[in-house]
Amino acid sequence: MAVGVFDSGLGGLTVYDAVAKAIPDVAFVYYGDNAHAPYGVRDAEDIFRLTCKGVERLWDEGCDLVVLACNTAAAVALRRMQETWVPKDKRVLGVFVPLIEALTERQWGDNSPPREVAIKHVALFATPATVASRAFQRELAFRAIGVDVEAQPCGGLVDAIEDGDELLAEALVRSHVEALKRRMPKPEAAVLGCTHYPLMEKAFQEALGPEVKVFSQANLVAESLKDYLKRRPEFVGSGTRARFLTTGDPERVSAKATQFLRRKITFEAA
Repeated sequence: MAVGVFDSGLGGLTVYDAVAKAIPDVAFVYYGDNAHAPYGVRDAEDIFRLTCKGVERLWDEGCDLVVLACNTAAAVALRRMQETWVPKDKRVLGVFVPLIEALTERQWGDNSPPREVAIKHVALFATPATVASRAFQRELAFRAIGVDVEAQPCGGLVDAIEDGDELLAEALVRSHVEALKRRMPKPEAAVLGCTHYPLMEKAFQEALGPEVKVFSQANLVAESLKDYLKRRPEFVGSGTRARFLTTGDPERVSAKATQFLRRKITFEAA
């Protein structure tokens, strides 16, 4: 038994890396659907089908708890999965809620009515599918009132990051920040709503300016998952070995993942 980490490609490795460091005594299985990445340009039905297929594969590996470390999958498919598809003995969690809890300074499981929060102007940078889903705004509305969210679909950025083209990725970050600032000149906070984007956090911060607080997901998700497993120890298996599965070419994905995390990562065929 292990905890599953699902992503459309390599971005979820930022979440895996953080949770593995925060909870070193837990075994993880990572599933990257590299053959179908990126999800951010796919339609909702396609995203739902591919996400369910990946989660089922993680269940086959003994992962009764799966974290969708892919904002597009979490934004587009998670609610439908939880309401219509996930069996009672399994759990599928997303990455948005820990981020919104940090943004609104609410504790996990705080189900009190939405209230006024300190931050009023939030920039959301995400994939086109995540932006179109409006899932971030919906989850935020459960917890906070009076917050203006301006969302910027960051077309091309995931591809540039996965290809390791840092110069193109930095140029795209600057372009997307400029586009957002034309609509919201003075955001107080920025949310990096894709698990690939922490790798470009420095570029986002530089483009936004030092006065903007940038919220990135990996460490927030790690702390939230650590807390969840304390309360639900039945989802923690024995052992600490990590496995990495991909629908893509294992050799190519392993090389990219090793470059991504700057340590040896070996994928096997899913």
